[in-house]
Amino acid sequence: RYLRTLYLGLQSRWQAEHRRRHFYWRMMFESADISMLRLLEAFLKSAPQLVLQLSIMVQQNSIEPLQGLSASASLVSLAWMIASYQKVLRDSREDKMPMSYKGAVVQILWHLFTIAARAIAFALFASVFQLYFGIFIVTHWCIMTFWIIQGETDFCMSKWEEIIYNMVVGIIYIFCWFNVKEGRSRYRMCIYYIITLSENAALTILWFLYYDRKVTSDFNALILVCVVSSSFALGIFFMFIYYCLLHPNGPIFSHRNVGCIFRHEPPPVPGSPVEAVTSPPRSLPRTTGGEREGAPGERDSCVPVFQVRPCAPPALAARAPRTERPVIRIDLPRKKYPAWDAHFIDRRLRKTILALEYASPTTPCLQYRTPGAPQELLEYETTV
Repeated sequence: RYLRTLYLGLQSRWQAEHRRRHFYWRMMFESADISMLRLLEAFLKSAPQLVLQLSIMVQQNSIEPLQGLSASASLVSLAWMIASYQKVLRDSREDKMPMSYKGAVVQILWHLFTIAARAIAFALFASVFQLYFGIFIVTHWCIMTFWIIQGETDFCMSKWEEIIYNMVVGIIYIFCWFNVKEGRSRYRMCIYYIITLSENAALTILWFLYYDRKVTSDFNALILVCVVSSSFALGIFFMFIYYCLLHPNGPIFSHRNVGCIFRHEPPPVPGSPVEAVTSPPRSLPRTTGGEREGAPGERDSCVPVFQVRPCAPPALAARAPRTERPVIRIDLPRKKYPAWDAHFIDRRLRKTILALEYASPTTPCLQYRTPGAPQELLEYETTV
């Protein structure tokens, strides 16, 4: 995957002008997939290793140079992967504002200090209560996984793949916050950090009451408690800095997000039954139950998701005028699909647009049905 991303990046530089965009977006999609895999690998490997090394250091009351270096590398890799994935994900989506490098650095510091406080609290508790620590981790993981499933994520194509994905993300939730759903996440984030703060305080207090006085002095124990609390406080401080000053959509407390695009869709032009969008969203939010009740039929009774008409339709007068570039028309309001259809449509659209950009010097145009013209289309149409 790394070699393919490098190849696509070089092709985006070397190819002719009309083909650069084709290879560039293929490179961005591949880079986003790589970042997601690296994120999962880091939390499945580096996070348990970090807790184990810190627990050994606490039990031995000493830090060897290689141990400290390895633990520091694990901690930095966890914070780096989260910030890297968030930045690459925004860069690979044209419906999202890109994250600045200052925002990425502050986000690294945010996750660095919160994960450090979490890992140290785990290591302190595990150094005294090994069995109860395992029970606590499994319980927390089950609760977080159930919470994620209740949030109705739409990352995978099938139900069971989505459950497995939620179980893996539940491991990430053991250590830090990770947004897995479109929309405002401030309330979910506040709930998560309140739970995390309570757990860190409870684990640290229990360790402080029962730690071995023969191995760790009272002064060192007090320092460790201060490190856990101050590290978590610093992480929350950098989180507020990110959301108040450096978030791509603008300050979180502002009444209007100046950097947010597609927040208010422009009204359709009179007489035009469709609206045009120059590029597709990479991921779309799940449609709520109320929005789906008004649909004329369920998924099984719908027409095929993708079709290419072999000839022009007879009623040309009632249709939108053709453009000089390729047009893909969709018989659904924009960002109103059910989750499964969103992924299916998004994948087919991406492949179709890349193929059209490869064959045509112009960028395809997406046209979505507007609420004012529900009878516009009954299938996809690709016209070149």
